[in-house]
Amino acid sequence: MPTATAPAAADAGDSGRAPARPVDNRAWTTYRDWRGGTGNGVRTVPGRRPGIAVGAPAGRTDYTDPHTGTTAAWEYATWTSPLHRLRVPATELIASWNADTPAGTWLQAELQATYSDGTAAPWYVMGRWAAGDEDIKRTSVDDQGDGRSSVWTDTFAIDDASTGLRAAAYRLRLTLYRTPGTRRTPTVWRAGVMGSDVPDRFTVPASTPGLARELVVPRYSQEIHKGQYPQYDNGGEAWCSPTSSQMIIEYWGGRLTPEQLAWVDPSYADPQVDHAARYTYDHQYTGCGNWPFNAAYAATFPGIQGVVTRLASLTDLETLIAAGIPVITSQSFLKTELTGAGYGTSGHLMTVIGFTAAGDIIANDPASPGDAEVRRVYNRREWENIWLRTKRYDAEGKVRSGTGGVCYIFWPVKSAPSQHRALQALGLV
Repeated sequence: MPTATAPAAADAGDSGRAPARPVDNRAWTTYRDWRGGTGNGVRTVPGRRPGIAVGAPAGRTDYTDPHTGTTAAWEYATWTSPLHRLRVPATELIASWNADTPAGTWLQAELQATYSDGTAAPWYVMGRWAAGDEDIKRTSVDDQGDGRSSVWTDTFAIDDASTGLRAAAYRLRLTLYRTPGTRRTPTVWRAGVMGSDVPDRFTVPASTPGLARELVVPRYSQEIHKGQYPQYDNGGEAWCSPTSSQMIIEYWGGRLTPEQLAWVDPSYADPQVDHAARYTYDHQYTGCGNWPFNAAYAATFPGIQGVVTRLASLTDLETLIAAGIPVITSQSFLKTELTGAGYGTSGHLMTVIGFTAAGDIIANDPASPGDAEVRRVYNRREWENIWLRTKRYDAEGKVRSGTGGVCYIFWPVKSAPSQHRALQALGLV
């Protein structure tokens, strides 16, 4: 089972030290980071949030949107990271990014892994993304693999970890697109990858409670949206991810204007949840649960950044809650495995907002009949196991996968010192 994240490693050449934690996060966020990559047509943008943008475009290409059939011409520029040698040879890699894509622009994120035997995987597309949906349809890309690794929506995975094959290093490539002749450009402020070695296990060791605190986080139910907007997966149980994301976005002060919400049927309660579903929707996955798309959506709100990562234990989660940072967690379980939930799920997101004096989990669980019922208290030991395990049995007794501690973490660009220390302890800044 992966533990929490290692301190962000420098690029190739500094990876001789043994990892403190068997999860590796690397993010490019500083002016020096961006200058350290290889650009073709990009310019580095200084300031409070350094990033990359289109400078003199490297060329022009046509893109046929598979979800509309529309072909359009685009100028583009590329940025490629230095080779990052993982401190933890990984079975899985998940990229995430924070960017601004004004109308007429979008971006593509790609990843190329170097295997532990020295050979290289192909360049895999990890997402084609825009904050809006008028120019392209936001999408993952299916059917990518070389017989040794594959991409499953948003996750690069070694096909057979039992062989000992791992991803030992990777490069991240960003391609920025814009309408030919415009001066508008995507700007990427943060891009990175979480790598982890995920061992198979059905149970995890119990942790000792160490914190009693509850954060005041807005409460939204996904279930009151059942049947809304079939083109964005019909609301209800399909909207756990955007509903959870919207709760934390608003906790950090993110607000949508009446103009942004004007497209939503005025008879619908909590229209901001409908908005979050539309703007996290993955047209290939045909759902709102693409992890990096949710982190990228959060970062479209001023002053908020987001990543996808793994944590090791409830102790790591307590570190974040103690600093005032709620966490969106991904888990799957049978109805009998989580007392009080009242449902079972093959995959569900909820927001952890605190711990009781006994150490039990306080969660804003969007799988509730209404907003008033969203706050739940779950048994620590039960919840800990369903979140951190990597294998489980379904209702038919068949072995299925578990997420192994995957979570989304959103926090302010200008974080408080205590928040910075907590994030730094988990390798996120």
